[in-house]
Amino acid sequence: MKTQLLPATDTRVFAHAVRLLRAGKVIAFPTDTVYGIGADGFNERAIEQLFVVKERERGKAIPYLLADAKDLAKFAREIPRAAHLLAQKFWPGGLTLVVPAGAQVPKILIAGGDTIAVRVPNHSTTRALVDSLGVPLAATSANISGGENPANAQDVFAQLNGRLPLILDGGATRGNISSTVVDVTCDPPKVLRVGVISVEEIERVVGKVTG
Repeated sequence: MKTQLLPATDTRVFAHAVRLLRAGKVIAFPTDTVYGIGADGFNERAIEQLFVVKERERGKAIPYLLADAKDLAKFAREIPRAAHLLAQKFWPGGLTLVVPAGAQVPKILIAGGDTIAVRVPNHSTTRALVDSLGVPLAATSANISGGENPANAQDVFAQLNGRLPLILDGGATRGNISSTVVDVTCDPPKVLRVGVISVEEIERVVGKVTG
């Protein structure tokens, strides 16, 4: 497969990216944390390709990227109070929330569990992709599992060339640090991964957390 590396700011390239996603393809794109790869979040075959491209273990769930915080209610079975507070403070931004998954979320995405990780990225290109697609992006970092987090399109190309049809080049991201992940299905919430948002910042919003 030939991998094209094209500018994300070109409207024709962006339209091509949306067409690829609608056709069930996996593409790479910039976010506010690291570069990601994504696919139609309701297309099970496309989600399967995410695992293949990344060489990801099938037992590891894949998050959703949303265009707007209000969309959370469409995909979460319920929204805990801590989720409301944290989303209000940190979305769009580098915070991933683990919430109870709604019935419509594909089982392959949540790896046999009953929760879904969701985030609203603070990046106009990413949110525009989700908005244009009309469904969430099933998305994860644009690297081979265990590889370095990619901070620019060239980093993605070095790892994934030949594995996907398109890399949207949006320049360097703000850093190669992933989002902070907080499980809000438990009380107190549990920090599963510390990234761009510190534990102290989380606790200033919801009080004491575990992790």
